[in-house]
Amino acid sequence: MQRQLQVVIALAVFAVCGFAQPTGEIGVLKVQGNVYMLVGAGGNIAAQVGADGILVADTGTEAMAPQVAAALKKLSSKPIAWVIDTNIDSDHTGGNAALPKLVGGGAPGARPRIVAYENVLNRMSAPPTGNLPQAPDALWPNDEYAMASKDFSFNGEAIIVHHVPAAHTDGDSMVHFRRSDVLVVGDVFTPGRYPVIDVARGGSIQGEIDAVNEILRITVPLKYQEAGTYVIPGHGRLCDEADVVEFRDMVTIVRDRVRNLKSKGMTLDQVKAARPTRDYDTEYDAKEGDAFVEAVYKTLDGNK
Repeated sequence: MQRQLQVVIALAVFAVCGFAQPTGEIGVLKVQGNVYMLVGAGGNIAAQVGADGILVADTGTEAMAPQVAAALKKLSSKPIAWVIDTNIDSDHTGGNAALPKLVGGGAPGARPRIVAYENVLNRMSAPPTGNLPQAPDALWPNDEYAMASKDFSFNGEAIIVHHVPAAHTDGDSMVHFRRSDVLVVGDVFTPGRYPVIDVARGGSIQGEIDAVNEILRITVPLKYQEAGTYVIPGHGRLCDEADVVEFRDMVTIVRDRVRNLKSKGMTLDQVKAARPTRDYDTEYDAKEGDAFVEAVYKTLDGNK
């Protein structure tokens, strides 16, 4: 309970000071163990620090790299040795090239290991099509994995990178810092916002639900369903298992409502007009409700 109170107070300070706002400042919260949460870089960043150096899960936008580097230098004088990309989005991968250079401290010309699921590299390196541009090769991962998970040790801690298929995209990863008991989940879980299911990049409603259930399989609460394993989302506040349960239930209920309406022969526009997210719009961002419903409608039962 004391740890939970500390987190609540710290996040309240972030809100008052404007760290989570686009002010150019980066808020830093020690989560637990040797894992920190950096807020204000476009997407949330997790940093694990120790004698071996720095590992970051996501790098934020390229524009915010100088501010993120300054925040990391306050945590450690070591270089960034590992980067893990939880998805392909530019607010998570935009600093892949700039951030390690700005933090410095490594051998001249050395690059960190940049880990991502293979579909991230496939999509980054593919020729541009429609509204999906090709990413600069300096941002590409150089240590992609193709199995269900990848594990390694860094700073004396076991780190497990889990692939969750066809959720936000088809290249999503979650990062479990096992000793610190912290899980970084990218955009498969976004408290206060409806999930963004990127259909063009392989996202789907069933994959989204499966991914959130995978979070719940890993997380363990400490007491009264609070604290225990902390969850760092791609955007929004630090959470625990109870927050994820609430989000999972919302996503599943909206999925079932859309399925019921679609089974009656209703078009997408008719389903949107029926507002299947109506009773959740006060808690989640109502402006994103239609896009969420559309993605659910289009990807129900494996459809694309």
